[in-house]
Amino acid sequence: MQNFNQLKKELDRLANEKNIIQALFDAPDPLQIAKRHNDEFIALICALFAYGNAKNIVNFLNKLDFSLLNLSQNQIQKELKNLKYRFQNEEDITQIFITFSRLKNEISLNELFTKPYEKRQNITDSILAFMQKIKTLNSYSSYGYDFFFSKIWQNTPTSPLKRYNMYLRWMVRKDELDLGLFTKIDKKDLLIPLDTHTHKVSLELKLLKRKIYDFKSVLELTQKLKEFDPNDPVKYDFALYRLGQSKQDLK
Repeated sequence: MQNFNQLKKELDRLANEKNIIQALFDAPDPLQIAKRHNDEFIALICALFAYGNAKNIVNFLNKLDFSLLNLSQNQIQKELKNLKYRFQNEEDITQIFITFSRLKNEISLNELFTKPYEKRQNITDSILAFMQKIKTLNSYSSYGYDFFFSKIWQNTPTSPLKRYNMYLRWMVRKDELDLGLFTKIDKKDLLIPLDTHTHKVSLELKLLKRKIYDFKSVLELTQKLKEFDPNDPVKYDFALYRLGQSKQDLK
């Protein structure tokens, strides 16, 4: 697969084949839940819980009562019982819902993510602004809660920020697959939601040279995919992810 034109042709074919509603339901994926609700807050909760086994993620998300986001803190604490997911215990999940309910009363996520982006068309500015806003809404802290929202960085990220970049793909791109609820962020500025599956398959396809799973790999792979489509490099994400997830070979 060293030939550029051949690889582009195969990736384009795979993207066309996978970026459709039918392909989304071929295997468990948190976007299935986000798509059902078509809501910016619910979608972000789905994205931030998207770590671990895909089937377990979807099973957990199906248990969540997202109508709690519209309730008071006391009501949320009363209603949310006996729920836990990997690093998050019952109290962590309760506090996550409380934080989101407070945020929902203050600002739309569209505005919160779009305003920082518009200054210099940088997606990580949007993610950082969201994280900083979260800190002002709730003083609660625990391993599970802090893992869910991720760690605020100084200067440049080191983490791949997979869950946030996946959320922004869902929100910015608009096709059969993605929701397209954010209209003022250009899809050409999106970053690849790099997970371990995508990282591995990208190394195998020689799309990526960097073997360390980190933010530098995100930038390298996104830049490479811009050679195939400068206006929509992240359109290849779902296809590459499914390729890695299924452990298939690209023909």
